[in-house]
Amino acid sequence: MVLPLLKLGTLALKTVSKPIAARLKQQAGLHPKFRNIIVSVAQANHRITTTMQRRLYGHATDVAIRPLDEEKAVQAAVDLIGEAFVFSVAVAALFFEVQRNARSEAKKEEIRKQEMEAMRERDDELAKEVELLKQKMAEIEQMAKGRGLAGVFNFRNAEEIKKVGSVA
Repeated sequence: MVLPLLKLGTLALKTVSKPIAARLKQQAGLHPKFRNIIVSVAQANHRITTTMQRRLYGHATDVAIRPLDEEKAVQAAVDLIGEAFVFSVAVAALFFEVQRNARSEAKKEEIRKQEMEAMRERDDELAKEVELLKQKMAEIEQMAKGRGLAGVFNFRNAEEIKKVGSVA
């Protein structure tokens, strides 16, 4: 019951994070200082991705890369911020899911250890009981050798049998 609710909560969190990311995008383009920062981040991202694409396709990488105009840079940066926010929410949800599973497995392992310990204790008890029964069987065999077959089926008290055996 908990697992489906947790999965549903994670999905709801991811869904809610998308409008929050959109709001971040909207606000990011309005503040002048933040706008300058994101424009420089977007230009750096543009240079890196363009260089990687050129290397990937085997084109020359020493060619000058034209910077994006300011509006495209702002749009690219706010898109990057929105995607990074959604990604970070997904990573956090995944992290908490892994932690929850690890705790669950640790509890299961502890229960298994307790069960194994209980089985070992029971095994030791049974071994002691078997040893006790072997000793009793040996005593009965000794008595039977001393009294014959009829002595085994004698239902008198063991003390009486010893007394009778010592008198005879």
